[in-house]
Amino acid sequence: MLRAVTVNFLGIEAKLWGVILMAMAVVIFCFLPWLDRSPVKSIRYKGPYFKFALTLFVISFFVLGWLGTKAPTPLYTLLAQIFTVIYFAFFLLMPWYSKIDKTKPEPKRVTK
Repeated sequence: MLRAVTVNFLGIEAKLWGVILMAMAVVIFCFLPWLDRSPVKSIRYKGPYFKFALTLFVISFFVLGWLGTKAPTPLYTLLAQIFTVIYFAFFLLMPWYSKIDKTKPEPKRVTK
């Protein structure tokens, strides 16, 4: 993610935006309880939209980690930008896809 930002924006250098983006990648986990609008909290009962989004998130997490070990090239920079968008889309779109997702009913032993 540090290399994904390549342009200066609002008078701030691209390197600093990379650091800000990396910090946001960690801080956003604190907001998960408010972002998840699903009636169930266990992944066992979540529907296919959430599982698909989680799969994309995990793939982007590992690809971004792998890209961090590679020398910066135009291709790797483009891939870092794409997977950074996927990483943040998991969180920022969560209120919508978790609300419309069809969930499995919770068993009675869990709801007591």
